[in-house]
Amino acid sequence: MYGQFETESGDEYGSFEVFRIDRSNRENFRDDEGNLPRCGWYWWPCFPGCLPDGDPVGPFRTERQAERDAKEADSR
Repeated sequence: MYGQFETESGDEYGSFEVFRIDRSNRENFRDDEGNLPRCGWYWWPCFPGCLPDGDPVGPFRTERQAERDAKEADSR
């Protein structure tokens, strides 16, 4: 699922992808030290059809929580 970041005033910009890491795909997400991520919902800055621009952020219990966190990332 793709979405857009939002400014405090609600203006949209950029793009992010929300995705789930589970036991069937977590091998694909090993970090530089070889550690496996925990299962759950994640997001990262990413335009559709392009490589991600950063590491996965998460895990979150639900897709909605990951989406909400991505949209609030600019205000931190």
